[in-house]
Amino acid sequence: MNYETARKVLIDQTTISENSDTLLARLQQGKPPVPGQVTSTLLALKVVFAALKISANIDRELAFALYKLGIKAQQFFAIGRKAGVEWPPLLKEDLLQISMLAESVFSGELITPSGEFKFKNEA
Repeated sequence: MNYETARKVLIDQTTISENSDTLLARLQQGKPPVPGQVTSTLLALKVVFAALKISANIDRELAFALYKLGIKAQQFFAIGRKAGVEWPPLLKEDLLQISMLAESVFSGELITPSGEFKFKNEA
């Protein structure tokens, strides 16, 4: 996957419209990702991170997609969980990995987990 394809994947996965099957739309609807959706998003994030590691600028459309992947996806997951949605077992960890990679693009440094991520009120 090259940078332009990866950029397009990330922007496309954050588009929410009626009858949309994007990652963010599915999470907002309380539906799990389509098989392969998380994997392709993670791969795209890794490609974008590598391409922009030394860049001083990130275009606005990509920056907004990164924000939505890093923040909105986690919010939709939490809202769904609170509403009783039974998410796939590893989705929380996948979304945390997506969030850390999105943050890594902004910082230029690869961010890794420092401990187990838990939502408020979670044992």
